[in-house]
Amino acid sequence: MIENNLYKREHRINDHITIKIPTVRDIINDESSYYSNISMIISTPYEMMVQLDSVGIDFSKITEWDLFCFLFKELRTRDLSLIFGDLDLTRFVPSVNEQNGDRVLRDTSTGAIIDQSVHFLISTYLRNMLGIEKNDKTPGNEEARKYMIERARKKLKRKSKQATRSTLEDYIIALVNTKEFPYNYETVLDLTIYQFYASLRQVIRKVKYDNLMIGCYAGTVSMKEIDQKELDWITNK
Repeated sequence: MIENNLYKREHRINDHITIKIPTVRDIINDESSYYSNISMIISTPYEMMVQLDSVGIDFSKITEWDLFCFLFKELRTRDLSLIFGDLDLTRFVPSVNEQNGDRVLRDTSTGAIIDQSVHFLISTYLRNMLGIEKNDKTPGNEEARKYMIERARKKLKRKSKQATRSTLEDYIIALVNTKEFPYNYETVLDLTIYQFYASLRQVIRKVKYDNLMIGCYAGTVSMKEIDQKELDWITNK
């Protein structure tokens, strides 16, 4: 069965957990909090290597599930209604799966459980919804690990000195001023965030296709050198 996400307002993970698909308007009112919460749910140890190193944790020796459990104490205190709707994460407490001994988070009042597989489904869907690529590189040796952390620390320090910008706002401005995008500054706000990012990817693909065709007609680009996948501007992958 083909799953249609284009017109959905929510995505069901299981009987107890549902992912909300908010509109652009919902998110842009408090964009920084929304994406901060998303980051705490989907981040890989590689993406948080500096923060983990600062508390003495080797990012190369923990899993995404370990990281989520580590961050859960902070996460459960936040307003996550734009992500999980009315699901109350404050009810979830650390527990153990009696069948296999694995660590889980359990809501004893409803029987809801977040385990490694459920977290995988949640994070995978959120990445897909928001067009976020997973980055989970691992170092080949100790020297490489230290180098990766130091490089990431310098990058994080530079970023902290830069003025905070709204990425979503930048995308809106770019799309509204693109002829392929039929929405204006008001109507774009009512798109779901899934529809918005799907449109963004589609417009980028179509503009790239048009430029390739112009290059081919002008003789500056050889048709033989073009990846055939780039000629398929309709498929939204």
